[in-house]
Parts: sequence; C-alpha cells; structure tokens
Amino acid sequence: MSNRAYNFNAGPAALPLEVLEQAQQQFVDFNGAGMSIMEMSHRSKPYEQVNDQAQALMRKLYGIPDDYEVMFLQGGASTQFAMLPMNLLVPDRPAAYVLTGSWAQKAVKEAQLLGETVLAGSSEADKFNRIPKGAEINVPANAAYLHVTSNETIEGTQYMDYPEVPADVPLIADMSSDIMSRPVDISKFGVIYAGAQKNLGPSGVTIVIMRRDLLERCPKQVPTMLRYDTHAKNGSLYNTPPSFSVYMVQLVLQWIEARGGVEAIARINRDKTKLIYDAIDGSGGFYRGFASPESRSQMNITFRMQDEALEKQFIAESEAQGFVGLKGHRSVGGLRASTYNAVPHESCSALAAFMLDFQRRHG
Repeated sequence: MSNRAYNFNAGPAALPLEVLEQAQQQFVDFNGAGMSIMEMSHRSKPYEQVNDQAQALMRKLYGIPDDYEVMFLQGGASTQFAMLPMNLLVPDRPAAYVLTGSWAQKAVKEAQLLGETVLAGSSEADKFNRIPKGAEINVPANAAYLHVTSNETIEGTQYMDYPEVPADVPLIADMSSDIMSRPVDISKFGVIYAGAQKNLGPSGVTIVIMRRDLLERCPKQVPTMLRYDTHAKNGSLYNTPPSFSVYMVQLVLQWIEARGGVEAIARINRDKTKLIYDAIDGSGGFYRGFASPESRSQMNITFRMQDEALEKQFIAESEAQGFVGLKGHRSVGGLRASTYNAVPHESCSALAAFMLDFQRRHG
C-alpha cells in the first residue's frame, strides 16, 4: 500500500501491515466460523484456542519460565499502577520505586494511596534526562518490591541494565513501551506488565507476566476483578476479555516469530533507530537530543530545536510529507519519534532524510 503514513505515534502506535491485512481477511469470517471473532463467545473453542496460542507464543518468544503466569487483563498499565500495590504490598514492608519520568511518577502516586512507599532512586534533579546508575539506587532490605519503568515514553530514556535487588525483593517492571523489543532475562523479575498498544497490538489488553509464588500475596479483601489470582486461576477468562485485542496480539506475536524472534527484532530496532540518532548527532546542534546518550531509548527518540517556532515549522512540513506523530508530549513539548517494533526501517530512513533536508533549508 503506497498511501501508508510514516507512523511515529507514541501509542496507540503502528501495527505491522501484514498483521492488519491478515486481520482484514479474517474480519468478517474467522476461520470459516461464519462470524467475526468479535462476535464469538469467549467460552467457545475457537476463541479459547486464540487465547491459549497467544499465551504460548509469548512464553516461547520471550523465554518465560514455567513458574510464571501470563495474563491478559484490561484497564491498561494505569490500572496496574494501583493493582500492583493492592496485591503485593504487605504490612511493614514499603513499596520502593525508581523515579525516572512521567510514567514512574504516576505509578508512585497510585501506590502512595495504598501504603508506604519510598524512592530508591531518582533522576528528577536532571529533569529525567537519564536513568539512575545502579550505584544510585538503594533498595531497602525490607521492601515489598522494587518498581522500575523500563522505558520512559515521554522523556525518551530506557534502562540498559536493570537494578540488582535483595534476594527476597521482587523486581517489577512497567515495560509498556519496550516489551519484546529486545531479549530480557525474565527470571530477574517478579512481575512484568505492559499495555499492548505500543509493541504488541491495539489498545484494550494489558499483558502481565507474574512469578507464581507472588500470587499467594493477593489479599482476600481486594475486589475480585483486581486480584491477580482471579485471572491466573481462570486463564484470563474469568470475565469477558478484550477478545479482538487478544487476537491481534496473537497475530503480532506470529509476525515477530516470522521475523526471527525477539533477538532479530532487537537488531532491526537498533539499526533503524541509529538512522535518526545519527541525524541528530551529526546536525552540529541544529537538533539536540534530550536524553543523555547512555540512557537513550530505542523506542522513543526525543529531541529539541533552537526555538518552538522552528519546531512548529518542522511539524507542519513533516505532516505535509506524510509523517505522523512527531510532536512531543504536551507535558514536555519538543519533538519525538516513536520507533516501536512495527515501525518499518523505511519510515526511519525517510525521517532521517527529511531531517537532513529540513536542516539544509532552515539551518
């Protein structure tokens, strides 16, 4: 399709064209059932097969050990900000958080409503332009868990290495914007969660990967729908799931597998993102990257120009040439290119070329 936009939206974000075309083919009649998957009972065998296959593919592609549950929930990562402390905070053990940007701040704010929290580290003094180094992160030995935001979508920073934690302190990561963009040692984490709408599918479903022993912490006084053990025991089918979103996640996982798996995706992501960072670094200061080089995200490239008028001109001209989503988040301004798994190399190459041409004409 020649009229596809260069989609750099931060989320909901680009989906693979092949996945969209496959969904289009199956939209009205799913596998000869005479109905769309959106019309099916979630108790039917065809849908249960989709649900099970999506979970199995996630396990295979991400190397998820057998002692972890894979759950498909609703409410987005924002619901997880509250659901985590509701289930995993225990008396006399504070929840520890590393403050790295806008999304980490929101996670902390929710946890503070539910129990004692402490900051184990922060880069706020540097305007969140970097991820704190390991030596700067101090986790209380009695912490209920340590929570990190793997990739800050708004500021454009990402953990290169995850913090070490005491033996009985689970590491919890919000991976909403970089899940399955690179290999991860799942066994280092107690919980990984992510909204699907950046790297794994459309909005509507949230993936939670949880070590099974943590399910024993879920207090019985927490409402049924907000308890992890409810969903784990019922295979994510306790109530009506976001069935079409789960189906789309399954197709995206099949697409990742066909491209060579997560390691191959990581190589592709590095190569395409480098094109844009090189345009920034080679501009002689015309473009200025926001994130410190050692913390630069492979998913969200944030940068500024000499003044807001020029940034507005950049947005206007880029939109006229088919680029979408390059305006920075309203809370910080500037410019941002989100280069998630499904953003093609060709889109990043086209953006780098546009940036060079814009600099030539306006520099």
